[in-house]
Amino acid sequence: MKRFERLCTWLSCCALALLAMPGIAFAAKKAAKNVVNVADTRIVHEGILHWWAQLYNESHLYFAILTIIIIPVTGCIFGMLADVVMNHIGIDLKHRELSE
Repeated sequence: MKRFERLCTWLSCCALALLAMPGIAFAAKKAAKNVVNVADTRIVHEGILHWWAQLYNESHLYFAILTIIIIPVTGCIFGMLADVVMNHIGIDLKHRELSE
C-alpha cells in the first residue's frame, strides 16, 4: 500500500508540474516581447551562408521548411556515400549473417 501511495504522490506531482508549465511560460510575456530573433549578417557578405542567414531573417517559415527538406536529403546522401566507401574497403552490409 505504501508503494501505491508513493506512486500516486509522484504522479500527482508530475501532473501539477505539467499543468503549471504554461503559466510559467506566459509569465515571461512582457520580457519576451523585447527579444529579437535575427541572424547576424555583418560578417558574412556573400555565398550560401549569407543566403541562409538572410532566409532566416526574412521568413522563419521558409527557413523551417527548407531545413526540414535538407536534413533528410543530406542524411540519405551521407548514408549512400558511407555504403559506397564501406563496399570499397570490403565491408558488405547487404549480405551479412545475423548472429543472434
